Amino acid sequence: MLYGYARVSTGDQSLNLQVDALERAGCDRILSDKGVSGSKRSRPQLDELLSKAKEGDKIVVWRLDRLGRSLSHLLEIVSGFRDRDIEFQSLTEQLDTTSAGGRLIFHVMGALAEFERSLIGERTKAGMASAKKRGVHVGRPRAMSHERTEHAKQLIEEGRTQRQVARLMKVSPSTLFRAINRI
Repeated sequence: MLYGYARVSTGDQSLNLQVDALERAGCDRILSDKGVSGSKRSRPQLDELLSKAKEGDKIVVWRLDRLGRSLSHLLEIVSGFRDRDIEFQSLTEQLDTTSAGGRLIFHVMGALAEFERSLIGERTKAGMASAKKRGVHVGRPRAMSHERTEHAKQLIEEGRTQRQVARLMKVSPSTLFRAINRI
C-alpha cells in the first residue's frame, strides 16, 4: 500500500499543494492533519498511519518537515519505518528508500538517531553522577524528610514499635527503617 501523509499547522492553511503532489506520486490513501503543529508528538492521522502501515508498505510525504519539525522526532519516526521494513519517500528532498542512495541516507539517519540517543544517555548519567557528588538526591522524592525521620525516631525512643510509627507516618516499615539508618 502506498500511503501519503500531509500536514498543515493552522486551520487557515491549505493542504491542496501537498495532497496534489501526493496524488501525482500515486498514493493509494492520503491521511492529513490540519491545524496540528509538527512539534506535537501525537497527531491523530499520523498516529493512525503509523498503526496501519506494515512491512512492504511505503509512506510518502511532500517534504520532511511535514512529518516532524524537530530532527530528533523525525529521526525517531524514520528509524521506526526502517525497523518495520516500511519504505519511505520525501518528494521535495528526493529521498526514496527504494533506491540504493535513498537507503544509504535512510541508514545514515538511523545511525544519527542511535548516536543521539546514546549521547542523551551519557549526558543523563553524567548529570546524575555530578548531582550525587554534590549531595543532591537523585530519583523519587524521599517519603521521609529529615524532620519526619527525627520525629519518628523520637516516637520509637518513647516506646512505640517501628510498625506503629510506620503506620502513623503512612510509610512502610522498610521505608522507615531506611530513613532512620540514613541519619
